[in-house]
Amino acid sequence: MARRIGLLGGSFNPAHRAHRRMSLAAMDALGLDEVWWLVSPGNPLKDKARDMAPYAARLASARLQARRSRIKVSDFELKAGTRYTVDTLAALTARWPRARFIWLMGEDTVPQFHQWKDWRGLARMVPIAVLSRPGYDDDARAARAMGWLRRFVRPADQAINWTEWSAPAIIFLRLPPDRTSATGLRASNPDWHRRFTMKPRRATRP
Repeated sequence: MARRIGLLGGSFNPAHRAHRRMSLAAMDALGLDEVWWLVSPGNPLKDKARDMAPYAARLASARLQARRSRIKVSDFELKAGTRYTVDTLAALTARWPRARFIWLMGEDTVPQFHQWKDWRGLARMVPIAVLSRPGYDDDARAARAMGWLRRFVRPADQAINWTEWSAPAIIFLRLPPDRTSATGLRASNPDWHRRFTMKPRRATRP
């Protein structure tokens, strides 16, 4: 039987408990075997962010959050040299042709979805599951991209049957709320990444 894999891409700047909780809840709702976190080496919509931590730190924070779960942290985009999600999906489906992939995206990213490279082409490649985020429901439903995607919305109670759908197909999952955000974590601790990038001190002889 083909593996059922959820794909969650992002900067993970840093990865946090909401990423983990959303992924595990989506895993249950969609009957996934695994969720892959695709840590982006450079988000085209965030490249100018001054507070973007080094890639190694973001990858390490994701691995820490994913420990002891069926979440797999991947540097696939870095190794494949892909910059845009549509290209990453093309490379993933070519590399694992027997796997069944579904793209996971937070509700807070839907309003920007129309800015993604060939977003309609992306939607035609794999089903999409939108994961609820507190305070973003109205913005997501009114998003520019939903003008086209609305006709492909599937009922939430059919989530477990997503492998039977033909893309485009999109479903909105209502998940347990968690207001943790990377923005808030960076604001409270701008130097969060240092714990992952500082080299351990060598022991000195007495």
